[in-house]
Amino acid sequence: MKIKKILVSQPKPQNEKSPYFDIAKKYDVQIDFIPFIEVLGHDVREFRKQKVNLLEHSAVIMTSKSAVDNYFRLAEEMRLTIPIAMKFFCVTESIAYYLQKYITYRKRKIFFAEKTFDELMGIMARHKNEKFLLPVAKVHKPTIAKKLKKEGFSFTKAVMYETVSSDLSSLSDIYYDMIVFFSPIGITSLFDNFPDFQQNEKIIAALGKTTANAVKKAGLRLDISAPTKENPSMTMAIEKFINEHN
Repeated sequence: MKIKKILVSQPKPQNEKSPYFDIAKKYDVQIDFIPFIEVLGHDVREFRKQKVNLLEHSAVIMTSKSAVDNYFRLAEEMRLTIPIAMKFFCVTESIAYYLQKYITYRKRKIFFAEKTFDELMGIMARHKNEKFLLPVAKVHKPTIAKKLKKEGFSFTKAVMYETVSSDLSSLSDIYYDMIVFFSPIGITSLFDNFPDFQQNEKIIAALGKTTANAVKKAGLRLDISAPTKENPSMTMAIEKFINEHN
């Protein structure tokens, strides 16, 4: 089967140098970016039910850009000024630089890991006296909180947003040769919008073990998975597949 049209279930990359654009040009394939999920922030009234005071914490653990957005959104809506001394611990460098959307980067105490949360905890261990805030989604993996608790960190988990299925009614049919998923809720969104979806010859790609498991649990065939030793990124896995089949 020749791959001609690919549906990536994420927003279109802002960076013009994205490998997706290189693949489209190199192999003459159409790649469309349509987000299958959207993030809804909890309102102040809902957030206050948790009785969490943002300013009672001296440090914040940022695990995603959604966490960053909703932390500063709630602070603004509650008319709180985040003190200059607040420390930010980010799981990746890209999340750390994303903070520039809200604060002056060079004037803040910002720390980040290169690859893993375990690495970030190693950095946090040098600041163990801090009281950490962990912004999370309504549905989230318990792994991070368990690790923090095991290592004796003082932290508060605060639910600030939730991830829901997007309305894909503008997409009349899934006519693509390949669909790329990045989270289990992306699979949920597929069937929320297209309950009679049949995979047939369509190629399914999944990023991460939990997404791969969700694909299989939904009764779909998993054709491409990443990251692997051979293909550390999704774009590398897609390119390899196209090379073999086109």
